[in-house]
Amino acid sequence: MNPLISLLQCLVLIISLFITISVSATRFNIPRLSPNAGAFVQGNYFARDHPKPLSAFDPVTEFQTIYYNQTLDHFNFRPDSFNTFQQRYLINFKHWGGSNISAPIFAYLGEEEAIDADLSIIGFLSENADKFQALQIFIEHRYYGQSVPFGSREEGFKNASTIGYFNSAQAMADYAEILIHVKKQLRAEHSPVIVIGASYGGMLASWFRLKYPHVALGALASSAPILYFEDIIPPEKGYYSIVTKDFQEASETCYQTIKKSWSEIDDIASKPEGLSFLSNKFRTCSPLTKSSELKDYLDTLYCEAAQYNSPPSYPVTVVCGGIDGVSSGNDTLSKIFAGVVAYYGNRSCYVNEPRNLSETDVGWSWQTCSDLVIPMGVSNESMFPPYQFDLQEYIDSCKALYGVPPRPHWATTYFGGHDIKLALYRFASNIIFSNGLRDPYSSGGVLENISDTVVAVLAKNGSHCLDVLLSDSTDPDWLVEQRKTEVKIIQGWLAEYYGELRAFEQ
Repeated sequence: MNPLISLLQCLVLIISLFITISVSATRFNIPRLSPNAGAFVQGNYFARDHPKPLSAFDPVTEFQTIYYNQTLDHFNFRPDSFNTFQQRYLINFKHWGGSNISAPIFAYLGEEEAIDADLSIIGFLSENADKFQALQIFIEHRYYGQSVPFGSREEGFKNASTIGYFNSAQAMADYAEILIHVKKQLRAEHSPVIVIGASYGGMLASWFRLKYPHVALGALASSAPILYFEDIIPPEKGYYSIVTKDFQEASETCYQTIKKSWSEIDDIASKPEGLSFLSNKFRTCSPLTKSSELKDYLDTLYCEAAQYNSPPSYPVTVVCGGIDGVSSGNDTLSKIFAGVVAYYGNRSCYVNEPRNLSETDVGWSWQTCSDLVIPMGVSNESMFPPYQFDLQEYIDSCKALYGVPPRPHWATTYFGGHDIKLALYRFASNIIFSNGLRDPYSSGGVLENISDTVVAVLAKNGSHCLDVLLSDSTDPDWLVEQRKTEVKIIQGWLAEYYGELRAFEQ
């Protein structure tokens, strides 16, 4: 199983999206950076289509939807740069103390999906707005949801000329322009802004504080792997190493079963009628044409279970429970299939289920083939087949698909990353980097305090973005304490700010 080949398969499918209405999903081996992956339902499987209930604090109906006439290109003065598009944001005044007391603004910076998905799962803003008398704003990322330039998704993604305005620097400039506009409209120039982001949005939040300190007083960056670029984190010691660690800690026998399953799949597939056997064994929705289809599906399952390994269900434990629950006399692949059923539930078929590619599939593939090149490798010690990331091969493949090469060094050039401790210690302040150490993307996170105000808040048993999601009565004490710590830090920022504001006004 070659992650780059799997990525190419996905990108080919994305290109075909513009020709066909529906395509079959293929493994995308740069896992999406998103807080949203659904939730366990019925106690035994994971489903993207069943998100947690909306917050009881502030339901979506209490948010006003507004469209801002956003600049297409913030960084050039070509005639087409002055074109605009409608960018969506949602605002909630319910708890706001008002501009007369310079009450704070909590701004959630959207990531690679429609902002509606964030409203249904993000709880940090609504659950703390009353305490802080804060205004809440959720801003949708350009090229997602209803914030797509050129009038339609088909036109916006038509070619490299139209999709070329789709990058993280433009997105942050969008956020700055909207926040400045909102503060001006509300005559709230002195209301401090705290930006909050999760996953890729967490990266944007931390970068936003660095790039726009005049707009944001501070940032809560949840599960933000800002060091997962270039050669800062060796690819083979990154994402897949933590997925492996999660499974090995859950069950050594489960880990060993998965580790040896890949070669068995290939051995069987190489024999006459081998693919037919595997199709029947795993109850595939259509006959397998190559073993990588099955291996990519399993790769996705294990990565997703680890990345979103949240309480109270703990998906990794569920998968390993299925694998280990098969009697010792049964073969390896029967155990692997039992893990699939434990995770997804008893379905009529698995593996190559037909589905439409989502806007996230399309958008995230472009982002990781342009300015967000995230190297993924697999070491020999992993439970996955080893793979060495080949940057030149990656560049060539992206160029062949999009007509333009990615910029693998741009993230560290524009945002930084190398010598992060020294750089942030010297000029940064008011950033919380929160991480759950069971999250595979924590391998690229900031995991230690940089200074008194650039701090790491860690949860040993935490998963991806868990701290900013809706709270629940089943939340363990360590998660409750993690959130309290973050709130206390933000209270300190605001107290210091208001003290300085009073001093300057005298």
